[in-house]
Amino acid sequence: MLMAAPSELVHGGRSIYRSFVVQVLACIMFGTVLPPFLYFEANLSAFRNPTFQNSVIASIIALVAGIFFARRVNIYPGVKQLGAVLPTFIASFGAVALGILAFRFDYSNQVLLLNFIACVAVYIGVMSMATKADRSIFYAVPGGRIRRLSNVGLIVQPLSVPTLPAHEGAIIVADLHAELDDDWERLLATAALEGVPVFHFKQVYEAATGKVWVEHLSENSFGSLLPNMSFMGLKRLFDIVLVLVLLPLLIVPLAIVALLVKLDSPGPVLFRQQRVGFRGRPFAVCKFRTMRCERLSEDMKERRAKAMTGENDPRITRLGAFLRRTRIDELPQMLNILLGHMSWIGPRPEALDLGTWYQKEIPFYDYRHIVRPGITGWAQVNQGHVTELVDIDRKLQYDFYYIKNFSYWLDFLILMRTVQVVFTGHGAK
Repeated sequence: MLMAAPSELVHGGRSIYRSFVVQVLACIMFGTVLPPFLYFEANLSAFRNPTFQNSVIASIIALVAGIFFARRVNIYPGVKQLGAVLPTFIASFGAVALGILAFRFDYSNQVLLLNFIACVAVYIGVMSMATKADRSIFYAVPGGRIRRLSNVGLIVQPLSVPTLPAHEGAIIVADLHAELDDDWERLLATAALEGVPVFHFKQVYEAATGKVWVEHLSENSFGSLLPNMSFMGLKRLFDIVLVLVLLPLLIVPLAIVALLVKLDSPGPVLFRQQRVGFRGRPFAVCKFRTMRCERLSEDMKERRAKAMTGENDPRITRLGAFLRRTRIDELPQMLNILLGHMSWIGPRPEALDLGTWYQKEIPFYDYRHIVRPGITGWAQVNQGHVTELVDIDRKLQYDFYYIKNFSYWLDFLILMRTVQVVFTGHGAK
């Protein structure tokens, strides 16, 4: 069976427009050289100006970095071109601008801004042409669980007879764990010999949805879900450093928020709750209180119901709604990060009562605790806040995808999409 990256599964990866060299050259020509040339009314003498030269060189460095990072995060499903490109280019151009200021180089604000806008537009245009050119068709071998590929956003064409598709760029997908007839088995072997990609349906499902479907332990899915342990150590170091950098900057804003919470409604400033953490160990999460205080019930079902936050929950205060939407209420969890309970990015920790319930009802639920829980995560930016069992099952698939693809790039993508969530309010409860 041939293997490929998620982007190659979904997009085919064959268009010349997906070439890194082509993308860089197109952006240099139409994104960093031509716009300022036209801005200065085709005056060639402008190119001899050191300020102009520094600005163009800085723009080229920023666009190469932006394209590199955008390509890395674009391998993950559900990443729209604008959603991936805009934050990465903002980060790359911002980092270059800081470098220019640090070394006191002469530069032009107009040229940098113009080139930023042009580079984003050109790169999105190139990626749009690549998407149109890569119209991959997935030919499905009947049998097994292949029907699960319906409604995942791909062009899936069922095969009726065991013959190779004539369509150029065809991809064959099958449930390779199913008992297929001999003719279909021969087709898969022939396809591999002819260089036609053959994929197990779960690979395609993961690449298209960003979720890992786990059903039976006998499928040995856990063997492929082990997180990158070397990255886990570096991630822990990064978490601590980021908290130590941000805490002095945020101490005054956090004190102001604490005062506003106290004035908004009676009760403590901070909300503490027992949640399930790293390796299944309970810990006390710390957040700004966003709901009115209520008496803690002794009844398990009532406690479980109160642990769930519904749509337009009447317990949420006026200030609390804003804090939840902007994720400001989560910032006290920096203390949990320092104590090793949490990370900035990871599966969201559930309330202890809910976690115990989910553990009893959903197979393999505990496996999500193999990495530290996070303030934000892959499930949060894709699905938002959920509490029902059917939704938790889908959330678990997102968590398993995060564990399986545990990396800097996925964390970077989650961070960018979290910024979008903060501004749009999607998933905030």
